[in-house]
Amino acid sequence: MEARATFQTNLQEVERDVLAMESMVAKAIDRAIEALKKRDLTLAHQIIAEDAQIDRQRFGIEEKCIGLIANEQPVASDLRIIVAVLNIIIELERIGDYADGIAKIVIMIGDEPPLKPLIDIPRMGEITIDMINKSIQAFASRDVELAMRVVSMDSVMDGLYDQVFRELLTFMMVDPKTTNRATRLIWVAHNLERAADRATNICERVVFTVTGKMEEIGASKY
Repeated sequence: MEARATFQTNLQEVERDVLAMESMVAKAIDRAIEALKKRDLTLAHQIIAEDAQIDRQRFGIEEKCIGLIANEQPVASDLRIIVAVLNIIIELERIGDYADGIAKIVIMIGDEPPLKPLIDIPRMGEITIDMINKSIQAFASRDVELAMRVVSMDSVMDGLYDQVFRELLTFMMVDPKTTNRATRLIWVAHNLERAADRATNICERVVFTVTGKMEEIGASKY
């Protein structure tokens, strides 16, 4: 009985580590959009440097999960949690990579004059962060209904991305000299859209954890 209690304590620690990693990733996305809006190159460089912390968090969680499997022989329901965590931390790390990518785009843009006021891209950032937060909340509370609501938000993200893409493409068609600036903003929007896809992937792991069923519940794109 004592061994079982120790296992549960260690598993709870792993889940707390996942929550901490989610906070790091959501913050990275938020700061990347802030750097874009303010053309803050110093902040962009900080985001890039701090991506290594997200990577270390992922590997630390992975090591703990492997230890739990190797040493504790978890029952089926606990094993599902561990397997879900191993997948979720990969998704979170990729989201961190998208924040890193946006920061690098900010540095590429430098002090170029703005092509247009940033409205839809910051909105995409807000929705992405909300999806990330809620996907991990759904995992922590084993809330399939919340997970499904997060998945439904992805269609809003796709619509915003299409809108941004069409608008920026129009800029390029009207004035080819705007191509570089427009393309970089498209890259930013694409990173946010992919980050949202990763949140839907996390929601699939929520469903797996609760039901044991592995199924695609959204239009996730890898």
